[in-house]
Amino acid sequence: MDYQAITYEITEGVAYITLNRPALMNALNTQMRLEITHAFKDAEQSARAVVMTGAGASFCSGQDLADAAAGGTIDMEATLRDEYVPMLKSIFDCKVPTICAVNGPAAGAGANLALAADVVIASEDAYFVQAFTRIGLIPDAGGTYWLPRQIGAARAMGSTLFADKVSANQARDWGMIYETAPAAEFEAHIKSRAQQLANGPTVAYEQLKKAIRGSLENTLDEQLALEAKLQAVCGNTHDFKEGVTAFLEKRAPRYEGR
Repeated sequence: MDYQAITYEITEGVAYITLNRPALMNALNTQMRLEITHAFKDAEQSARAVVMTGAGASFCSGQDLADAAAGGTIDMEATLRDEYVPMLKSIFDCKVPTICAVNGPAAGAGANLALAADVVIASEDAYFVQAFTRIGLIPDAGGTYWLPRQIGAARAMGSTLFADKVSANQARDWGMIYETAPAAEFEAHIKSRAQQLANGPTVAYEQLKKAIRGSLENTLDEQLALEAKLQAVCGNTHDFKEGVTAFLEKRAPRYEGR
């Protein structure tokens, strides 16, 4: 694909997807949604970890309202179903670990785009805001799914009703995201985290994601059975044998992702 709204490159096993409409705070339009979907589908076949971030000072301001209004009335259900759902699923279902590097403000659908990733790391200067009620809408792009699970119903309800800004550090303390890093160190920190995943046991990471997500719906017995099934997959990999050998030889493992 000839990317126009994002940039996409793979370096040392890490796919970097950058939302690239900085003059519009990387607002999501149809073209960007299609390109993000395509890039994630390619990355899970071509890389061992993925980083998504924004160009310029913002991560993503959400839906491009000018784009939405360009054709007059917009069929919101069709847009969400045909454009947002494939994009969000390409991130959430990606077989390799995904990091969303929130380098600046993440608003509306942009905030929820970030939450689709496995791990969200934000610059301390960033913030999240569920801005939907400010224009008479409800949170979409997965917000009503992820927020109650991550921060609880009370915080999810309050932060969406009032459309309050949630600072990066507050989001971390609430459990909405994994960690924050100082702005001056943010890029280097993201690269270090991504490289750690790219050098790790890829098959184990894929099974780990299945286990953590399954636990949200499973009974204890169901989860124990799932653990056993997924662990059997890991136990038959080259990387498990390499990990044990490296431990016994007191050296760093050299994982190959198989």
